[in-house]
Amino acid sequence: MDLRQLRYFAAVAEELHFGRAARRLHISQPPLSLTIQQLEQEIGALLLERGNKTVALTAAGAVLYQQAGRLLKLADEVADTARRAGQGLAGRLRVGFVGAMLFRGLLDGVRAFQRQAPGVEVELCEMNTDEQIRALEFEQIDVGFIHAGNLPARVERQLLLREPFLCCLPRGHALSRGAAVALDRLREESFILFPRSVSAHYYDRIVALCAQAGFSPRVRHELRQWGGIVQMVAGGMGVTLAPASLGRAAAGGAVLLPLAGAEAYSETLCIWRRQRGAATDGLIAAVAAAIKD
Repeated sequence: MDLRQLRYFAAVAEELHFGRAARRLHISQPPLSLTIQQLEQEIGALLLERGNKTVALTAAGAVLYQQAGRLLKLADEVADTARRAGQGLAGRLRVGFVGAMLFRGLLDGVRAFQRQAPGVEVELCEMNTDEQIRALEFEQIDVGFIHAGNLPARVERQLLLREPFLCCLPRGHALSRGAAVALDRLREESFILFPRSVSAHYYDRIVALCAQAGFSPRVRHELRQWGGIVQMVAGGMGVTLAPASLGRAAAGGAVLLPLAGAEAYSETLCIWRRQRGAATDGLIAAVAAAIKD
């Protein structure tokens, strides 16, 4: 028994006339009659009472018609879901992201994508860069938003944002009144950073910048979230270097100023496996647009 047989049978059961059913199915009557006979032989029961001018459902035919309707509806729904998934309008996307993406338009991008594709279920999971790379390789996520890092050859990437590092100081700090801050003026300051185990890229980048200015930063406090780091700076517990977009997280007690005489940038990448679907394309485009805005 296949779906074609069930569709033919359902047409006859609804029309109760072979000729009308054949016209509805856009076929001739002989192959329709043959298909119904083959279906009856497979089932081992008469489905239709055939008279000279009448056709009626038998008890077995009435039961089959009821069940066939359910199966055909389910088949149509499955086909529609598959079609919508192929168009990026249905399915599930598992998305990894570094915490800083919350200040770079990630949520605006996800909301815009879900307005375009309400049938796609988006699952967000905060992970550091290394965790996302591993999760992508083991197919635990479909797409990730990371800081720049060493990526395996089989992982594709797209640069979404390149932004300067700024100096984040407590409001009222002696250096906060200038137009820019020279890095070497921070040699005696207490720094607040991520633990290196959480974000090796950021940690090493900031340490390298300080080394270029002739000193090693005194890391006094370590936090896992940019929002917490900026709050600590605002509370007068130290200073940090932060990407420009983190200005959105700056509390009233923190000031972000350019670095004088130093060109230092933070890069945000989108990563995915070699094969990606239409839904992934749509999400990446929506997030990229939100970041630019």
